[in-house]
Amino acid sequence: MVVSGANALLSARDVTVVDTTGAGNVFCGALAAELAHPTPSYERSTAMPALPLIVDTDTGSDDAVALLLAAASGLGDIRAVTTVAGNVPVETGTRNALISLETAGRTDIPVHPGCARPMTRTLSSAQHVHGEDGMGDIGLPDPAAACQSSHAVEALLSCPREHPGELMLVTLAPLTNIAAALLRDPELFTRYRHVYCMAGAADLRGNISPTAEFNVWADPEAARIVTQAATPENVTWIGWDVSRKDAVMTEADQRRLEQLGTPMATFAHRINRTVADWARDVTGLAGYDLPDPVAMAVALKPDLITEQEQAHVEISVADDTRGQMIVDRRVSAPAPNLTLVRRVDENGFKKLLFDTVTTPIPTGSPLAGAAPSTS
Repeated sequence: MVVSGANALLSARDVTVVDTTGAGNVFCGALAAELAHPTPSYERSTAMPALPLIVDTDTGSDDAVALLLAAASGLGDIRAVTTVAGNVPVETGTRNALISLETAGRTDIPVHPGCARPMTRTLSSAQHVHGEDGMGDIGLPDPAAACQSSHAVEALLSCPREHPGELMLVTLAPLTNIAAALLRDPELFTRYRHVYCMAGAADLRGNISPTAEFNVWADPEAARIVTQAATPENVTWIGWDVSRKDAVMTEADQRRLEQLGTPMATFAHRINRTVADWARDVTGLAGYDLPDPVAMAVALKPDLITEQEQAHVEISVADDTRGQMIVDRRVSAPAPNLTLVRRVDENGFKKLLFDTVTTPIPTGSPLAGAAPSTS
């Protein structure tokens, strides 16, 4: 068991928000008419209305697949995407988010760039995993759409005020934008319908260090602020332990994805090329795993959850245990602050994934006429 001293934990009051974008005033102005969200005509009909979503992402290759699920499954209605530094620098992640949405035929969704570095640390990216461009270095063309001028934190604050209790927040990235928003509005989580985070490793088996998951490790101070503001009724974490167990794309899954030959399937297959190499050489899984898509799937279809728990969680910021979840399951533990998903229905997740990427997309999509690739 790892015991962290008091100086290994950081509270919200210890953090000063600084401009990490290089753009001057990071909190300038409110969202405007660009947050209009017309329902796409090609959405698949579902028994329930599509869930209104705000998605925070550091768009690398698995984030891109998660955006496809949210934008093209018919289960989600993305109102805005916010980007943050993590897998790649924020400018690159913003580009990748625009490309991913365009691939799904959704150039109407506004994308708001956010914080360019963690709250108190220098940026450590995952380009060694996702490629220099975050998308497998396959030479994707620039997106047709441009990002918004208003900052991600403004979007995260303004959207739930305009639609209180309606929006679901799904985070797929280091929690820098979320923590910055919480420091301005400590009640932020109560304004969202629910908050789902791809974050942590509840079994203490890490992917960036022996015990830590990348999103929490990349900005543990931000993750600490999030856990302090959370309650299990409004915040759910889906960790890398779930992805490692229930969201691995085996060689057979990868062949199936490649052979589908649809634009979205081809896109999803090709951009994960470098992740497949990393999985083989580092994590030792039976294929590459999809942490962000499985987190998005849980948000879209909570009935995929087969095991979950409520627990009190703190985050270590000590050098030797950076980003580690400290999960207190003792009877005498403080009150739970998070719901932790521990297992999901793997077959149900993969069905949602394959159904989504098989969906036809509008002819305006950049990949609508693309031929399948074998690379």
